[in-house]
Amino acid sequence: MKEKTTDKKGSILSPFKAVNFLFKKPRTLRYPFERKEPALRYRGFHLNDWEKCTGCGNCADICPNEAIEMVEIPEIESKPEQGIKNERPKLDYGRCCFCGLCVDICPAGSLRLSRDYLHIHFDTNTFTFIPKDEKSDKEQFLGSEQYSILKASLAHRKENYEGFASDLEYSLFEPQRVPMPEVLPEERKLSFIEQVIGYNKEEAKAEASRCLECKLCEQACPAHLKISDYIKAVYEDKPSESLKKIFEDNPIPAICGRICMRHCETACSLSIQGEAVAIRWLKRFVADAIKDYETILELRAAKPTGKKVAVIGAGPSGLSIAYFLTLQGHKVVVFDSLPGGGGMMRVGPPLYRLPIEAIDKDVNHIASLGVEFRFNTTVGKDILFEDILKEYDAIHLGIGTTLSRSTKVKDIDKAHLALPFLQANKIGSGTKVGKKIIVIGGGNVAMDVAREALRLQYMQYPNEELITKTVSLEDWNELPATADEIEEAKAEGIQFNPAWGPREVQLENGRIKGLLCVKVKSVFDEQGRFSPTFYEEKQMFLEGDMIIEAIGQAPDFSFIPEELFEKLEFTPRRKVKVGENGMTTIPKVFAGGDIVNLNLDAVTAIADAKIAAEGIDKMLCSK
Repeated sequence: MKEKTTDKKGSILSPFKAVNFLFKKPRTLRYPFERKEPALRYRGFHLNDWEKCTGCGNCADICPNEAIEMVEIPEIESKPEQGIKNERPKLDYGRCCFCGLCVDICPAGSLRLSRDYLHIHFDTNTFTFIPKDEKSDKEQFLGSEQYSILKASLAHRKENYEGFASDLEYSLFEPQRVPMPEVLPEERKLSFIEQVIGYNKEEAKAEASRCLECKLCEQACPAHLKISDYIKAVYEDKPSESLKKIFEDNPIPAICGRICMRHCETACSLSIQGEAVAIRWLKRFVADAIKDYETILELRAAKPTGKKVAVIGAGPSGLSIAYFLTLQGHKVVVFDSLPGGGGMMRVGPPLYRLPIEAIDKDVNHIASLGVEFRFNTTVGKDILFEDILKEYDAIHLGIGTTLSRSTKVKDIDKAHLALPFLQANKIGSGTKVGKKIIVIGGGNVAMDVAREALRLQYMQYPNEELITKTVSLEDWNELPATADEIEEAKAEGIQFNPAWGPREVQLENGRIKGLLCVKVKSVFDEQGRFSPTFYEEKQMFLEGDMIIEAIGQAPDFSFIPEELFEKLEFTPRRKVKVGENGMTTIPKVFAGGDIVNLNLDAVTAIADAKIAAEGIDKMLCSK
């Protein structure tokens, strides 16, 4: 049987069949007249919101192709205290693979990818550029009417054409910090137990892992601690190495780990979209984890120089300068009227915030290096300032602000002052408190006083009806106390009366009956100066049997003889004027801490001490 064969010859009319397709829509895009829209999360050219960008450099650090470098932008003001650098990322599209890692790691959420991907240009130098977005570069981002695909380039972009952006749920950083274990308000207000329990090792390592090592915090820290280094050591489970890094710049970590004002955390890049790394608590973890500083640090003083330095005041600045100068080989003697070191830290922050044991741990280590402490010694009484000036080669004043200010309203002499109240209850014999306490003030000291008074009430009057309230000139949005202090006071039951000023203490049979207050109109004048005004017709009476004033502190210079004090110059803000080396206008007398700076905190006092220590060392070594 023959196989059937197929005739493979085509018809002579076959070519004309193609004519049918001339009238059909082509399946390919008629570029550039037709353009397919990229996906909504397309990874095209970069966008950067310069107002959000902090210049942290995390995008450059993570880029696998090294396609990003940080460049200084002269017209941008660097603001270290806010965690802002005057740098912005520069992209090289000859290297970029559009992976999007830079977007996922951007803590500010300023860096995104657009759906633009066309750059038509013959000059390869145009492949590098500093990205902006339509908010900061209106000329190169155009609306649909002005935009032309024929001109598409890095200088001719579509506005409102965002593509890939970060999603916090999938970002390459953890926005939320590891919660700090704390004693609950209902329990802690019944005693002076330390409120913050502290991280354990696993919690500390987890929190340390959040650090992006951008070092914005280090620029914001007044003492410029090597924060990213000591946090990295915590993550690597090397607390000893972490402690050594801390002690390079801060000799009182147990104190600062509890009461530091956290300028570093304010600047932390993670705080923009989430919570800052818990830098203060990680410092505390390290300080508490190492039981014996001396064995781990193995610090030794340099060869004795034969020079003697007197330090008046054993607060943060005094302790720090004694530490730095002793390591440089100078003999340091610290004078303080209190029975132990710490200065205002020893008497101010209540035990639930700063236990005496934590203070003594730092002080004892400094003493072990060779610093001589003369406690219970009041300069001007037990030893004269002029005798110290003759005997020592240099003097450092770190006396702090030890005098409580008063409102001076009628019968306020019946009230208590904040600092004596705090001191009596932390290192003294204690104070008998009332059942209805009024605290005048809205700062952190006022919060300390109110919360301490509340605890004393619960301890002295169990199961009785008690009340502690504050009254302040400042309204809610002006209260000088930190947000944490305010919220913790609220949680414990403190009642607030913001925007009311004390007018007079009212008495009954010689005893406090309450406080008459008047409504505040404004606290500051148009120039920002303290100048409160009131609505005289709006008054309020607060019932109370005890009043404590906590409206500020002032330094006590009474120990300096008048002829010397007249040589001491002050700034317009009534701070002791010092030079770049920390020296006052009295030769060989240096100063630091609260009498010099406006921050009024421990870490700034440490920064002052570093400057003064360098100044004293140079002066002594040049002689």
